[in-house]
Amino acid sequence: IFQKTSLPKINQTKISEKGVVFKYNNKKYGLTPESSMKIQKDLGADIIFAFDECTSPLHNHAYTKKSMERTHRWAVRCLEESEKRKVKSQALFGIVQGGIYEDLRKKSSKFIGSLPFDGFGIGGSFGEKQMKDVLGWALSGLPEEKPRHLLGIGKIKDIFIAVKQGIDLFDCVVPTREARHGVIYAKNGKLPIEKAIFNKDRKLIDRNCGCWVCKEGIKRNELREYFKTEKIKGQRMATIHNIHFFKNLFEEIRESILIGELGKLEKEYYTYNK
Repeated sequence: IFQKTSLPKINQTKISEKGVVFKYNNKKYGLTPESSMKIQKDLGADIIFAFDECTSPLHNHAYTKKSMERTHRWAVRCLEESEKRKVKSQALFGIVQGGIYEDLRKKSSKFIGSLPFDGFGIGGSFGEKQMKDVLGWALSGLPEEKPRHLLGIGKIKDIFIAVKQGIDLFDCVVPTREARHGVIYAKNGKLPIEKAIFNKDRKLIDRNCGCWVCKEGIKRNELREYFKTEKIKGQRMATIHNIHFFKNLFEEIRESILIGELGKLEKEYYTYNK
């Protein structure tokens, strides 16, 4: 049983109004809203995000409120710093926080939505059962004409929930992390390719897939063998396939929305990928 606390008991990170100090390999490093903007600008990312604190569901209302208000002040500093380092090809997104609390999410949405960001991210950690409600609160104050990005969400069921709530963009490690661990995505179900059942399976990974791996005719048993004998090569192939799978998923989602059949597509994917 978990109890909500004001701060985690073990914390190598120190958060203050100035920014964050953390330890890595026994060395201290610091980040501020200003240095975050510089780093992201220098990296040349197409979309960059305001500096924020992502609270845990274990944080209580008082701490989450304190953190959210600091995130709001950091957002203003990020906008000011970004203006100094203006790069036309980069879009700066603000982040709505507020944890699992309705009043805080709505307040954060209204405040962040009032600022001149190019788009908005929905941050924080919450479970599947909370997602619909939390997203509704978080989107309540954001302008509809600007893109909304859901941070760190990539399970297929969660994607459909979020799309129906009005989310436009996603980022998540699911396609690549699961590929590295031998989990291959296909429309007719995920394949744990390292299991013995695929030892003699000469079917294509997914006969309807257009990724390089499937076009090359790599069979399931061959991919399994790569994971045993040339693991990095196998992981790369799995990653290529999974990324293509998710890219195709979003193409299908866009098309289904246009023709009014998102619910039908959702059922097709739910049948096998949960």
